[in-house]
Amino acid sequence: METKQLVDVVTAALEDIKGLQIEIFDVADLTPLTDSMIICTGTSSTHLKALADEVVVKVKAAGGQVSGVEGREQAEWVLVDLGPVIVHLMLAATRAMYRLEDLWSIRPEGGQAQ
Repeated sequence: METKQLVDVVTAALEDIKGLQIEIFDVADLTPLTDSMIICTGTSSTHLKALADEVVVKVKAAGGQVSGVEGREQAEWVLVDLGPVIVHLMLAATRAMYRLEDLWSIRPEGGQAQ
């Protein structure tokens, strides 16, 4: 599955479960680890788990592979590794504290969706 298709599947999954402040970053020129990074805010630990589960289900249904899911137990920051796409699902306070958007110092590719 191409990166663009994978990003579209993930974005749709996050929107289906009412993920907030979805931002997409093209980081292919900044790191050899991944092509795109998606950051999304959830309203609670339960919401973050549901977002992660939906991403996994939708990616697998579309024929993609999931390399791993980290942080699901604590569910303040859940990372879903899809290889060419890394998904960061965070509570609002956690996202505000780590400010990943600032870390990469780039503008989101797809803007914000709420």
